[in-house]
Amino acid sequence: MGIIAWILLGLLAGIIAKMLMPGKDPGGIIVTTLIGIAGGLLGGWLGKVIFDVDSIDGFFDLSTWIAAVVGALILLAAYRLLARRR
Repeated sequence: MGIIAWILLGLLAGIIAKMLMPGKDPGGIIVTTLIGIAGGLLGGWLGKVIFDVDSIDGFFDLSTWIAAVVGALILLAAYRLLARRR
């Protein structure tokens, strides 16, 4: 996938993660995109380590979206914990 596809995937995965985990977040669209992109990478890495599968195959593969959203949910929860402590 190219950089534009990663950014688009990250943006959409971050938005989906925010919809699945509603509440106030101290961040806008940029933070959502960064959490989504990092979540996609985290989800892909966890899929490789835990299940020994290549979970980031292509933009339209379901496994790519699931990995990105799960990773974004993990990072969003961590971000909320860290932001709440400040």
